[in-house]
Amino acid sequence: MKLPLNNDFSGKVVVVTGAGGVLCGDMARAYAQAGAKVAALDRNLEKVTALAEELRAQGYICNGYAANVLDPEILESVHQQVLADFGPCDILINGAGGNNPRATTDNEYQHEAKEGDTTFFDLTSDGVDFVFKLNFQGTLLPTQVFARDMVEKHSGNILNISSMNAYIPLTKIPAYSGAKAAISNFTQWLATHFAGSGIRCNAIAPGFIVSRQNHALLFNDDGTPTARSAKILAGTPMGRFVDSKELLGGVFFLTNDSAASAITGVVLPIDCGFSAYAGV
Repeated sequence: MKLPLNNDFSGKVVVVTGAGGVLCGDMARAYAQAGAKVAALDRNLEKVTALAEELRAQGYICNGYAANVLDPEILESVHQQVLADFGPCDILINGAGGNNPRATTDNEYQHEAKEGDTTFFDLTSDGVDFVFKLNFQGTLLPTQVFARDMVEKHSGNILNISSMNAYIPLTKIPAYSGAKAAISNFTQWLATHFAGSGIRCNAIAPGFIVSRQNHALLFNDDGTPTARSAKILAGTPMGRFVDSKELLGGVFFLTNDSAASAITGVVLPIDCGFSAYAGV
């Protein structure tokens, strides 16, 4: 994979949660190629084990760890493993997150609801709670565990994953939109809280990326774009989706202490212009 910037993270210990997914898997690969020791965390041990084996076969340093970002005891156990394998964490990428069908409506507008649709009134409290916990507490809890290393060293970087939903909520996914707005707010809170501890905290807000999670929302069974996909592209000045590898330049920049030493508390859109366009 061609790296977007000539960054050298040699000797840095980078912990990436959600590394079994496409976006954070690419981030783990990029940091490993840039010389870092990468701890790839995910609930799916098989995926991060395969990722680690792939990178080690190429001569890079990466270990995979099974971790539930909502379980403090498991996170602390993994923390101890990472300390033993690589040493204290320098960079934490809080990548675990996502949506859930139990917190998603079938219709964009209530007046268009048809019989049998899952409407706003059918959303379950446990589904909404799951989405909030996965995204918000799934960022807060790993930070509580791994940022202790940074406080002790008086240096480190935390990078959270926000979303376009944090700027203006999208239809159908109220819980996910609210949770990502909370991530942007939490990023600013962490940046302030840790400012005197030598720790910077920033976030990226990816635009629309085609993934396993949203493929059915964006494309029909025959591969043609859905009406929702057409709306997204019509509202994107560059007229296309973002490739996951296009996130890496912003990720590297924000976690590079030489390049971004005075930058903390920002949420960087990487969105092909979506957040800048008013539609007219």
